[in-house]
Amino acid sequence: MNRYHRYSAAVLKSRRWKALRLQALRRDGWRCVKCGEPGREVDHIKPVRTHPELSFELSNLQTLDGRCHSRKTRIEIGLGEAPDPRREDWRALLKTPLPLERNCNA
Repeated sequence: MNRYHRYSAAVLKSRRWKALRLQALRRDGWRCVKCGEPGREVDHIKPVRTHPELSFELSNLQTLDGRCHSRKTRIEIGLGEAPDPRREDWRALLKTPLPLERNCNA
């Protein structure tokens, strides 16, 4: 079984990270910068694996929701692109409110 080495593990356990994470969340209004949904994940734009010198740079952080963060991580570690566009269209359709029916007998 392949194991994914988390290069950021040491960063994420530090006190400095906790304070910086909160700054990023506040800066982004606790919203995903990709889709605007409420977000709690703080992501390194340039990964710690390739840019360890940017680990504690606020400008290298972004707030993401769980779905956007998972998608970005999958792409970074080579597990594939985002889901099928048809699936994304289906999700968007499900979020679209249905028109209210008017009662013609009233």
